[in-house]
Amino acid sequence: MSFRKALFFVTTLVLSFGSAVAMAAEGNSAGGDAYSSIGAGLAIGLAAFGGSLGQGKTAAASLEGIARNPTARGQVFVPMIIGLALIESLVIYAFLVAFIKIKI
Repeated sequence: MSFRKALFFVTTLVLSFGSAVAMAAEGNSAGGDAYSSIGAGLAIGLAAFGGSLGQGKTAAASLEGIARNPTARGQVFVPMIIGLALIESLVIYAFLVAFIKIKI
């Protein structure tokens, strides 16, 4: 793992954890549980990190394929856009699950 990747990962975790702790300290948690706010912050941070890695790898692979064979642009571009949309929908789903706390 390169230094930039490690720094980005640590920064994402620190920022998501810090915002969750701040929300819990202020008492803005919908369920009143500090741990659920911390879990929501970590879930969003990890989902955004994983989604950005997935989108980066998808774009890099498809652009490399187009660069190697420019005539395949039409066959590569549409599946790439669909893949990016699905990756982004998973990140949005994690965002919704983190903030819509299911009360049992």
